[in-house]
Order: sequence, then structure tokens, then C-alpha cells
Amino acid sequence: MTVEEAGLIYRTTKEIRGPILFVEGVKDVAYDEVVRVTTPTGYEAIGSVLDVSKDWALVQVFGDTSGLDLDVSIRFTGETLKIPVSDELIGRIFSGSFEPLDGMPRPLSTDERDIHGGVINPAARDVPSEFIQTGISAIDGMNSLVRGQKLPIFSESGLPHNRLAAQIARQATIPGREEEFAIVFAAMGIKHEEAEFFREEFEKTGALSKSVMILNLADDPPIERLVTPRIAQTIAEYLAFDLDMHVLVILTDMTNYAEALRSISIAREEIPTRKGYPGYLYSDLATIYERAGRIKGKKGSITLMPILTMPGGDITHPVPDLTGYITEGQLILQRDLYLRGIYPPMNVLPSLSRLMKDGIGEGKTRKDHADVSNQLYMAYAEGIRARGLVRIVGVVGLSERERRYLEFADEFERRFVNQGYYENRSIEETLDIAWDLLAMLPEEDLIRVREAYIKEFHPKYRGKRVE
Repeated sequence: MTVEEAGLIYRTTKEIRGPILFVEGVKDVAYDEVVRVTTPTGYEAIGSVLDVSKDWALVQVFGDTSGLDLDVSIRFTGETLKIPVSDELIGRIFSGSFEPLDGMPRPLSTDERDIHGGVINPAARDVPSEFIQTGISAIDGMNSLVRGQKLPIFSESGLPHNRLAAQIARQATIPGREEEFAIVFAAMGIKHEEAEFFREEFEKTGALSKSVMILNLADDPPIERLVTPRIAQTIAEYLAFDLDMHVLVILTDMTNYAEALRSISIAREEIPTRKGYPGYLYSDLATIYERAGRIKGKKGSITLMPILTMPGGDITHPVPDLTGYITEGQLILQRDLYLRGIYPPMNVLPSLSRLMKDGIGEGKTRKDHADVSNQLYMAYAEGIRARGLVRIVGVVGLSERERRYLEFADEFERRFVNQGYYENRSIEETLDIAWDLLAMLPEEDLIRVREAYIKEFHPKYRGKRVE
């Protein structure tokens, strides 16, 4: 991040609480203004103004804050946090404070962007309507991702959401427009082994050649987690709206981001709300999420997939709860499926993509897509109901129809939801697997599918001419 050498120098720090400095006697200081913090030994760190009043300022420091004392000098620069942007960022790896982690020099560009960009004006938004293929059947077939959509993944600690994120980043394309597609991947508060996993995966599979990675580690200052997703969105905005690229932004883990926000709020002695989070958590998350989308008259787009872990699997926790209000659906990972060896362990019944209907169908995916998805939901729900009855009356107590749907639910999880980590299915392959599963049911039960589609795609008639 770059700042200008300007502004007055103050040596009036009265209190230090971790990365938070209370500076008195300041004048003409603005919120989010960049500061340079220098110790008597010459060590320098960058910070920004977190809060400001008539004659004092609250400064948050990025980087290592150990050893800071009241003798530090504070220079208020009059600038906001900016990063240089160019097409040379693609293929690079940076820290949460935008320092290179790939052994290459800092990016140089005359074009610098404020990381605190504004959200997209609702009047300027264009309706998302293009299908993004992730190669994952549970997403593509039943909860399709659409270009410009905000679709979060709700997970739990211990579930393979990081592997799923890496797989989506590796496989995601807009069919027919692969060369225009880019990934901005930002991880917040991850462990060193997780960071190495992401780096190795992106480098080994070639995904890094179309990606920008930003990695904030668990032992990095929590303050950096507040800027990491904003740096990611700033890069995405440049690639999408200046270079006309289609960009997928993956943010993991937004719960770590929210916890950093909570710790800063406590340091500021703000009045907490639910579970100690600040009252502005909703609006703060919105300033990140609402920067994604499509803009009328612009060729490029930003599609957002934030990943968050639900403490204790509680979907009513403030972070998933508020995220659900801002975004357009959710993909839910379930521990029960994971323990039964299903990958990805996605429970498709409570999962939802509100914009799916706008991105599928003839000319986008396949004309039978919507009908097949609806029939799969109906049949799987029947199977789950039958599975619940087994716990009460046993398999022998089920009717023939209930046993058939119980078998369907098992096969659906084994063959449709479950797939290999390196298995990249086209939408045609996904729909053909769905039809093979639906063939387990009597034709008269396929009430959600038009008869013409049954005659064209059902395995019984596939490849045959039906009058």
C-alpha cells in the first residue's frame, strides 16, 4: 500500500492497546487517513485513522506492533490507503497488507486505487444472467452460480470448505469465454499449512496464471483482516470494469473478518450487540459484498463467493444471518454428509441460488435444466423423509414407494453430490447423471419434468426417435 510523505508529525500518543493508538492534540485529521508510525529505533509501520474527534484520533497499526511505546512519532499523511493496479497483478501472491509473498518486486503502476471503494449504485446494476460453470454438480445442477451474483458458502469448522474453494477457483469458467475469466482469491486468518495448501494447489494446477492471491495469516495482525477483502474487491473492480474481465472473487473466511472487526470494536469501547459484534456489522459487510455485480454498459463483471464458518453450525449466528440478507442465496455444507464420506458435503435442500432461474435454460445451459433440478429436489426430499421414517419403523415398515425413494436419496448423494476433488464435470455431464438417477423412478412420478424433455433426455429414449 502506498502513501504520500506529507502531514504534521505528532508525539502525543497517550495510550496503546495492542494495535490501537490514542493520539491527542491532533488537528485536521480525517477518518481512514493513512498514518506512518515510527519508533525511536527507526522501525516504521503504516496505520490508518479508525476514529477521530475534536482533538484526538484513534489509529490502527498494520504489521508487527510488538515493541511500540508512547515515544512513537505519528505522521498523518492526508491520504487514504491505496494500492497500485495493473494487469501484471494476475499471477501474483500478496499478504493482507499487499506486500509481495512470491519473491517478486512490489507492483509499480501510476494508477492507484483507494481500497475503500464505493458500492455499486442499485440504479446502475445490470441483472445477472450468464451461467458460471464450477464443474461441481451440486452447484451447477441445483444451485447454479450466475455472473454478477453474490453466493456465499456456509460451512463449519473441520469441513472441507477450503478444498472446495480451491476447486472452484481452479475449475470456474464461463463456457466459451474462458480466456476472459480471472480469479481474485483472498484468505483471512488462515493457518500457515492452509496458506501453503492454497499456494501449492494454485501453482500445481495452473490456476495461479489467471489469479491474484491475497493471504492474511492467523498470526498476522487482526487489523490486516479488515483491509484484505477490500484490497481483493479493489483489484477485482479494476480487472472487471477497466480491463473488461469476468472476475470471480472468493473470500475465506468472513467469520475471521467479523471477529477482527469485533476485537477492534471492543478496543474502541463501542456498545456491543448480538454476541459482542458491533451494531454496524451489517452495513460493514454490505460495503464489501455490494461491490460485486454487473454495471450497465460495462462488459466485465464481479461474481462473489464469500465463505464463512458457522460457530457450532448455528445458521442464526450474526455473520451467516446478516450475510444471508445481503447476498442472493447460500450453499450449505453439512457435517453428516462429510462423516459419510461425501465430497463436497453440500446439503442441496436448504441451499439456494436466488438468481439460478436467470442463468439457466436453452442457450445458456440446457433447456431441460430447470425441470430436472425441480424434479431432483422433489425426489431427494421424498427420500430424506423416508430416511427419517426408517429411524422409527425400520426399512421393513416402509411402503414400496418409500423404499424406492430411500434408494434414490442414497444414490443421489453417492453419484450426483459426491465427486472427486479433481473431477471437473461439464453441465451436460451433470444433467446426464441427473437423468440416470431419475430413471430409477417410474415415469409417472416425474411430474416436474415436461413430457417432451422425458422423451428426449430420459435414458430409456436417449438416442432414439420418439414420435
